[in-house]
Amino acid sequence: MSLESEEFGKLLRREMEKAGVEYDEVLCGRLERFAELLREWNATHNLTGDDRAEAIVANLVDTLRPLSFVERPETLLDVGTGAGFPGLILATAWPGTKSVLCEPRMKRAAFLRFAALELGLENVEVARKRVEDLRHSPFGLISSRAVSQTGLLLRVTRHLSDASTRYLFYKGSQLDEELDGLPESLECRIVEAPPRRYLYLVPKESAKRDMIRKH
Repeated sequence: MSLESEEFGKLLRREMEKAGVEYDEVLCGRLERFAELLREWNATHNLTGDDRAEAIVANLVDTLRPLSFVERPETLLDVGTGAGFPGLILATAWPGTKSVLCEPRMKRAAFLRFAALELGLENVEVARKRVEDLRHSPFGLISSRAVSQTGLLLRVTRHLSDASTRYLFYKGSQLDEELDGLPESLECRIVEAPPRRYLYLVPKESAKRDMIRKH
């Protein structure tokens, strides 16, 4: 399927509606342009293994599904953003969120900077370094779709978090093996969308406030 055709936009909207992802035409336009850029760069730099329209739409929907259950943060850190998932796409959906995309690989970081500029995302900063070397004030939300285990992700981002930081990790079938030993201060919420399992970690004090607001 050609990314230049109207069919991509129709497929994107249809799949987002099926997944319950809210969208507007500004977001859709930016996602369509992102898909074009990804495919252009992928032809030379091999950013992603599958750049078919269906695969890109699946990645976009997978990234955006948590918008239905994650509170929009003031600041976002995405660890290992790669070809843009999930950090650049979350930043596109949350233009009011200051977003730092931490990606150490040069070609991928260059793509992220170019895509953010092309999409007009003034809320995005790309940090081409390992997250362990990043220096920044604590973030409201830390996300990652990287393959690192949950415990490791928490450890390497400890200096970038505080008692109010939430975490969104995109996981799969092996998630249960990673839950032992998580900090008792965090409430673990798992949202199933097979084969994806979203792990949303919320400080227990924040979770209590959420419950009070709901009631």
